[in-house]
Formats: sequence, structure tokens, C-alpha cells
Amino acid sequence: MKVWIEAFRLRTLPLSLACIGMGGFLAASQHKFNGLIFFLCCSTTIFLQILSNLSNDYGDTVHGADHAERVGPQRAVQSGAISSAQMKNAIILFVLLCLVSGITLLYAAFGLELKSILYFLGLGLLSIAAAIAYTVGKKPYGYVGLGDLSVLIFFGLVGVMGSQYLFTKEFSWPFILPALSCGFFSIAVLNINNIRDIESDRSAGKFSIPVRIGRENAVQYHWVLLLGGILCAVAFVLTNFKSPIQFLFLLAAPLLAVNGKKVSTLPSEKLDPMLKQMALSTLLFVLLFGLGELLA
Repeated sequence: MKVWIEAFRLRTLPLSLACIGMGGFLAASQHKFNGLIFFLCCSTTIFLQILSNLSNDYGDTVHGADHAERVGPQRAVQSGAISSAQMKNAIILFVLLCLVSGITLLYAAFGLELKSILYFLGLGLLSIAAAIAYTVGKKPYGYVGLGDLSVLIFFGLVGVMGSQYLFTKEFSWPFILPALSCGFFSIAVLNINNIRDIESDRSAGKFSIPVRIGRENAVQYHWVLLLGGILCAVAFVLTNFKSPIQFLFLLAAPLLAVNGKKVSTLPSEKLDPMLKQMALSTLLFVLLFGLGELLA
């Protein structure tokens, strides 16, 4: 069980919950929050994140990105703690869990409104496919540097705007700014992972953004992501200003600055704790942002 829990990579879950939390807070600011929908959004997202992590463990081992000389934590399939067959079965199990939780969510949100259900079911199936295809298959998109774009779409735009729609049944386009904040911070987590793994990824033919542009430029890219996330939130508040309390999220800025500084200065073998720190900082940012909106 311990091996499986490690393979689930629970430290990544705060990042998944952050985008759902943002969507929930935005809905609550419109007085349209629903506890059951929020719970089902969280469970579906958690299943998707674990599915992505298990697929990544399997795919990176098959393609050679995870090996004994890799800087980051040892992976389950690569180490032999979990067999390839067992991991495939786990991936299938979590696909089913995603479907069951997701379909239940859609029924709770839309009842028998078939058009909306089919639209979001399509998004859900696309999310499942994206979670698997990142590192699994003959041409995984994570190996050509498209992981950042995928994270922006699914952890930012779809995660926030989609969950907000499930509560409110309408799109509010100004909410794209806080959605982009979540997306940029989520990419920052991936960027730390990819900076850490530059050498092993390059040797395995995995051309992530840091592999393509080099570590120095990847660090500058990291600062752009951190600043971009903050500026999007600031822009949202300025265009929807009610009270100074809406700037409460700026209390998370020092933690983001610490993350940027550490990523800039630490050697690759010491970057791993910054993944968890960035994920938790993102969750704190969302909590403070949401609280500011509710108190305004």
C-alpha cells in the first residue's frame, strides 16, 4: 500500500484542488455554490490527477525518462516495486473511477439536460485522454514540449471555468483571469519538475520546455509564470473592484518569490521540495483570493 500511495504522488493533489477551489469561490461570489457539486468536482479531479501520475510513472519508464541515474524520486515501475501489468490495471481502474465520478457530477449539475451532459462528457473524456497521453503511447505530447500548454488548458481554463459553470450554468468571461493565474502557477510546478530532470529527459529524447531552451532561460520562464499569475489576479481585481480586501491574495506573493529564488539558485538534485512548496503556495493563493472575493 505504501508503494501505491507513493505512486499516487499525493503532494500534487493540492494543485488539482486549487483550480476546483477557484471555481467554487467564484461561484460562491455569485451566490451559486453547491456542496454536492463541489465534492464531486474534487473527487473527479483527484481521480484524474492520480490517473495522470500513474500514467506518467508507466510512460516515462517505458520511454526511458525514468532510470536509475535520474535526479528525482525513484518511480514505482522503474524501480520494480510495481510491475508494468499492475500499473496498467491501476490506470484502467482510475479511468473507471473518473468516469463514474464525472458522470455522477454531471447528473448532479444538469439532471437530464442531455446537451450540457454530452458537452461536459466530451470535455471529461478529453481530460482522461490528456492525462494518459502525456507520457503514454507512441507519440506522447509531453515528449515534444506540449505539457505546459496542456496544463494551462486543463488546470487553468477548463478546471476553473468548467467547474464555475457547473455551479452557475453560465460563463463569466472576466473569470478567465483568475483561471489563467491557476494555469500559470500549475505550469510553474511542471517547470520545476522539468528543470530538475533536464539531463535525464534530454538523454531519453523528452524535449520539455527546459530541455529546449536550457536551464538559464527556463529559470527566467519560471519568473514569468509566477509574475504572470499574480498580474492576472491583480488585473481581475482592478477590473472588478469592490474593496481593498480583494488584494488579500498578495499575502501569498512572498512564498512565490521564495520559490522563484530557490529555483534560480538550487542545484537540480535539491529542487524536489520546491514542487510541493509551489503546489501548496498555489492552494494558499486560491484560498486567499477566494476569501477576498467573499469578504468584498
